[in-house]
Amino acid sequence: MSAEVLEIRASAKHVQISPQKVRLVLDVVRGMDATDALDTLRFMPHKSAELVYKLIQSAIANAEENFGLDADEVYVYRIYADDGPRHRLRPFGGRFGARGKFKPIINRSAHITVVLSEREPAEVTSAAAYATNEEVVDVVAEADSAVGES
Repeated sequence: MSAEVLEIRASAKHVQISPQKVRLVLDVVRGMDATDALDTLRFMPHKSAELVYKLIQSAIANAEENFGLDADEVYVYRIYADDGPRHRLRPFGGRFGARGKFKPIINRSAHITVVLSEREPAEVTSAAAYATNEEVVDVVAEADSAVGES
């Protein structure tokens, strides 16, 4: 029973920040509800938190405009940062290393992608979920008496 998952995408390309720094923020919000992710990002001190905040806002706007979903109905299904092009400062931008070597300064960039999805309703499969409170109390009392006897 594999249903198609509705994916709402938003991406930012050529962002002038290292992907490693962005991944620190992405790991925090992965799997969160979209509104909770925005609340978390709003108070993070990282530079990349503002970039990811704007990107998730854009994805939520895409969900509302293109798919008619509310912001409370979606969560961060996938979020990742890939390497973008590296800008090497040459011929004179760099540091002089040991033994006459030259160490160029490499400015890294990132491609950040956010995929939101609609939250699936939780399927109830166990019989205990359908039990009333009295039935649960009876089962717990029976288990306690069985433990006391042994």
